[in-house]
Amino acid sequence: MKIIRLHNQQATLIKKASQQNREAQQQLFEQYSPKMLGVCRQYVKDMHHAEDLMLQGFLKVFTNVQKFKSEGSFEGWIRRIMVNTCLSYLRKKNPVQLSDEDYVFNDSATESLENTSVEDIQKLIDKLPEGYKLVFNLYAIEGFKHAEIAEKLQISESTSKSQLFKARKWLQTNYIKMNSIHNADK
Repeated sequence: MKIIRLHNQQATLIKKASQQNREAQQQLFEQYSPKMLGVCRQYVKDMHHAEDLMLQGFLKVFTNVQKFKSEGSFEGWIRRIMVNTCLSYLRKKNPVQLSDEDYVFNDSATESLENTSVEDIQKLIDKLPEGYKLVFNLYAIEGFKHAEIAEKLQISESTSKSQLFKARKWLQTNYIKMNSIHNADK
C-alpha cells in the first residue's frame, strides 16, 4: 500500500510557486488572501491600506517562498510575513507611541461577549490607542510572547505587559460603555 502525504497538493503548489509559476502563485494567493487580509485589517483600520499591505506581504511571500522550510504550517509562515509587513508600515508611518494613560478597571463587570457581534468587537479594537492595539494584537491574536513583542517593537518586556494590561482594561471599560448605550437604545 502506498502512503500519500497529507497536503501533497499544497507542497506541490509551494514548490511550483518557488519556481515562479504564476498559476501556482495565483492559487496560493486565492487560498490565503482572505485570511491574510483579516490579519492586516487587525493592525490597520483603513481597508485600502490593509489591502495594500496584504499585497506587499504576498510580494514578500512569493519573493522568498523558496526559504520556507516546511517546519511549520505554510499559513503560519505567511501570517508572520503579513504581521511583520504591517509592523514595518506602522513603524515608518508613526513610531510606536505607547500610552501611559490609566483606565479604571472594573472587576465587578460580568458582561458577556456572547451577544456581541464580531463587527462591534473589531470596532472596539480599532479604537484602542495605537500602542495598546499593537501589543494586544501581537499577544492575544498572534500569540507572541512578551519577549518577542518587546524585540519586535523595541520596548522592554515590562512595557509590553503593561500595555497589554492597559489594553484589556480599556477594552473592558469601553465594552461596558458600548453595552450601556445599546441597552439604553432598546
